[in-house]
Amino acid sequence: MSAASVIGSTTFHQDERRGSNPTAALHSIQIKPVPMLIAKQVIEKNHYLHSLPGGTKLTFGVFVANSIKGAIVFGAGPQNACCLVDDANSKDCLTLTRLWLSDEMPANSESRVIAIITRSLRKNTSIRFLLSYADPSQGHIGIIYQAAGWLYIGLSSSMPLFDFGDGILRHSRSVGQVFGSHSIEHFARNGVAVKLVAQSPKHRYIHFFDSSWRSRLNVPVLPYPKKET
Repeated sequence: MSAASVIGSTTFHQDERRGSNPTAALHSIQIKPVPMLIAKQVIEKNHYLHSLPGGTKLTFGVFVANSIKGAIVFGAGPQNACCLVDDANSKDCLTLTRLWLSDEMPANSESRVIAIITRSLRKNTSIRFLLSYADPSQGHIGIIYQAAGWLYIGLSSSMPLFDFGDGILRHSRSVGQVFGSHSIEHFARNGVAVKLVAQSPKHRYIHFFDSSWRSRLNVPVLPYPKKET
């Protein structure tokens, strides 16, 4: 599966007039497959985590008037994430691991991008469900997933991040992919200074393309979290 096969042409934009009439600015949004290097540059520069996670599989650019204004990235996500659904395997799901849009984009752009890409994934892949996470430490509760009707399945288990002293916090999957190991003892034996940084649990959301799979979800669906006042 490639990004180009998900978006069947070089440009895919929201031509389907569903729901309320969107603004012309929202209709100008285009999503195109981009090389992983381009997505990496955009995410590392602008996303608050400043890293492209290991296990990345699909990378798309978000464009307005041929100018890149964001990126959306899908990958394997946390190890064994597919186990949230009985009898699912890693080929049945993708995790939306990074989404960044420029502040220049009009209101509701994130929802528009999510709508475009999920419809295309459903149409052009055999993926059965998507996962995504919202980081409460950044004030995120997953409003865009709530607006799109994704199911809320509680908080994730917190996994520590790796700090190599370069200002970038890396997940264990990314560390293992780059260095061949994510063992603290391995780095210590090789004279590499690294420390683990505690990470807060994240809000988890799931979206089924095949509604018959919802009954196989083995964790409870919970009420949406709300912003604290």
